[in-house]
Amino acid sequence: MTLLLKTAFALFAGLMMTRAFKYMGFHFPDVTAFLIAGVIVGPYVLGHFGFGFSNSSELAGVNILSSVALGFIAFDIGSEFRKNDLAEMGKAALIIGIFQAVAATLLVDGALILLSMKLGGDVLPLPVAITLGAIASATAPAATLMVVRQFKAKGPVTDLLLPIVALDDAAGLVIFAVSIGIAQAMNGGAINIMSIIVNPVIEIICSLVLGAVMGEILTLLEKLFFSNTNRLSMTIAFIMMTISLSSREVYLGQVRIAFSSLLVCMTLGTVFCNMSEYSADIMKRSEKWSAPLYAVFFVLSGARLELSVFKYPFVILTGVIYILVRCLGKYFGARLSSTFMNCSENVKKYLGITLFPQAGVALGMVVSAQSLGAEMGGMIRNIILFSVLVYELVGPMMTRNALTAAGEIEQKQPEHVHRARFQRT
Repeated sequence: MTLLLKTAFALFAGLMMTRAFKYMGFHFPDVTAFLIAGVIVGPYVLGHFGFGFSNSSELAGVNILSSVALGFIAFDIGSEFRKNDLAEMGKAALIIGIFQAVAATLLVDGALILLSMKLGGDVLPLPVAITLGAIASATAPAATLMVVRQFKAKGPVTDLLLPIVALDDAAGLVIFAVSIGIAQAMNGGAINIMSIIVNPVIEIICSLVLGAVMGEILTLLEKLFFSNTNRLSMTIAFIMMTISLSSREVYLGQVRIAFSSLLVCMTLGTVFCNMSEYSADIMKRSEKWSAPLYAVFFVLSGARLELSVFKYPFVILTGVIYILVRCLGKYFGARLSSTFMNCSENVKKYLGITLFPQAGVALGMVVSAQSLGAEMGGMIRNIILFSVLVYELVGPMMTRNALTAAGEIEQKQPEHVHRARFQRT
């Protein structure tokens, strides 16, 4: 099977899995169905027999689809930041976003440092514990957005959720840079102020500037067209160009000029939707165009999940502790900070639960953690892969359940009931 055929088969499998879940009475979000379909077409099931993706090299061959999809997801999240909404909830989102990220990091750090002291530094080195704590700050924007869009969630929790998920990218960059710098120093290196503080701040500033400039240029260029179809094409081209530009990095001595593609595309979406008079119609058209791309993204994400981590008992033990403590940090961090900001009772009770999913940003941090060496980098990778496997399969369902309990997802009757009524009329 060619990569194109395998990708088409993956999309088909994902869509059919959503139908299978509906007919079996499982009220799972489509994200979960796509991820499970990905596991089935991945190297551990059908791929093993040559009917899907048989190895990581084949999955790497379609990485461009995942990168483009993640860029569109970030653009969509950025488009939710309207001036009026930011004026009303911007301060609350900022305080809650930073506080819950820091709370998750500190709690995971504390729990894993205690575990390291109990088991010994040879079993769980302190640099590994500190790095895992930093990775705990990250939340998955893709799964969250998909659940919100699929169920058309509306309300105070949803309004705060999307800005907070976006802020996680910036907060996570700083927290991770500081933690990995400390971990490297504990591992025999020296504390480097440039890598701990200066470079992460430069990356955030450069990302905001690049996204804002691209957003302004896009807004100006779209005035040249009289068809929203052509404007949509221009928007798609600009998102792809922005993704490509944000992958560049330059070193000027110890100064690293780099970008976060998520933060750049979020800023592009924010600037465009606040400056362009055509943005509302274009975003509606874009949502329909990008839906299959999102489906492919999650199926491929499922295919990349490493089931082999289950053969390591230590990874499972540490991963379970990481998952539970991180969830406590996210939940109580969001609850305490939302109480401080005088948010509604529903926000206090349910916002933290919607922040549990974790995937792409965390896996990106894992790549940077390889600087700690093969042994410690491999340990971090396996623990995070185990946690992502759990979070990706369970997190979207918990997000949906929390938004439903908050009254922000309308309860609908099963599809077969609607079809039966239609047939009788």
